[in-house]
Amino acid sequence: MLEFPQNGDERGHLVIVEGMQDIPFNIARIFYIYGSEGGVVRGQHANRRSQFVLINVAGSCKVKVKDGRGNEAVFVLNRPHTGIYLPPMLWKDMYDFSPDSVLLCLASEHYDAAEYIRDYEEYIKAVNEG
Repeated sequence: MLEFPQNGDERGHLVIVEGMQDIPFNIARIFYIYGSEGGVVRGQHANRRSQFVLINVAGSCKVKVKDGRGNEAVFVLNRPHTGIYLPPMLWKDMYDFSPDSVLLCLASEHYDAAEYIRDYEEYIKAVNEG
């Protein structure tokens, strides 16, 4: 989990996130997920090269990560000044989205469909070979 400095006064809050300072990579891509129903599961993949930081800037969601070796953890993202760092080769599921959830995703790589592993059995095989 990462916590980002909050700056603010009576006008509101400002959170700044900088690549290679607040997160351990340069940001190559930014995208966000919103409008997902509570029962929807997003993600369901691993990435061979990409690193991510996920920040729920509004609302809340849960992120389950698995390392392919039997370890898993669930994180609740519900504060706009906290995030989770996900290194390459972690399986990730995002779910339990609140109606107002906006999940901001910062990525270390430009999109490349070839580096995504979308089949869990293929992922387990890749982890055990690597």
